[in-house]
Amino acid sequence: MIKIEINKKLHGANGGMDLSVRLDILQGDFVALTGQSGSGKTTLLRILAGLESSSGTISVEGEVWQDSKTSLIPQKRKIGFVFQDYALFDNMSVEQNLLYVQKDRALAYKLLELTQLNQLKDRMPSTLSGGQKQRVSLCRAMMNRPQLLLMDEPLSALDPTMRTKLQHEILALHKEFGTTTIMVSHDPSEIYRLAQRVVVLHGGKIINDGTPKDILLKTSGSAKFSFEGELLDIVKVDVIHLAIIAIGQQLVEVVVSDDEAKTLEIGQSVSVSTKAFTPRLKGL
Repeated sequence: MIKIEINKKLHGANGGMDLSVRLDILQGDFVALTGQSGSGKTTLLRILAGLESSSGTISVEGEVWQDSKTSLIPQKRKIGFVFQDYALFDNMSVEQNLLYVQKDRALAYKLLELTQLNQLKDRMPSTLSGGQKQRVSLCRAMMNRPQLLLMDEPLSALDPTMRTKLQHEILALHKEFGTTTIMVSHDPSEIYRLAQRVVVLHGGKIINDGTPKDILLKTSGSAKFSFEGELLDIVKVDVIHLAIIAIGQQLVEVVVSDDEAKTLEIGQSVSVSTKAFTPRLKGL
């Protein structure tokens, strides 16, 4: 269990703000932090990492990381941090970047194999694509087998295809190592794919906390429409099938027939249209 109860005064574009967060997270959970820019998401990650100070307490599996008397330095907190800008050592190969953290070649090989980077272990970061660099950054963050993995919009600079690929790899590593993960993201489809729980911050306070479906899913309207989106999931509820679709920055659910549920594939592009009150879903 991770127990967080922190306070910090912030100064943003809209003036002063109190970041006041009380949160309990179960071991092994994948939590997405979302909300408007300037709501305190990144600052919360940095406080958890020990990169910024705050008042209050943080404890991880019974170990106190911060209280009124002490604050562990980042090196003594069992964390991995994945930044937006990769933060790799340009003068070291892929493998050397990992071994700099921990001299464990077996673990480095396992991580490189899981992320399909084993053939690139001797390459320098300057010769890698953005997606490859982010994979190296993710592997390096896992080299200490962290209790807590922190990710600050790690895939925001990548194209949609590469984002989807790395989302699957992030989830695979999360499950393989049983790491508790907190990720800042504004992408609803990314949050739906990865997170078990969504925490929404606004003005430094938690305003919503629940499952991705409860927090993100919005259904609307009986007006005629036709939209294109990505099929994220098909779930069976009692005797019906519900398709979860990302359309722009919104998630919607549409009832589909048994035959449609069997023929549609997760991840494919679909069109959602309606005549009168009955939506129709068609694979593209």
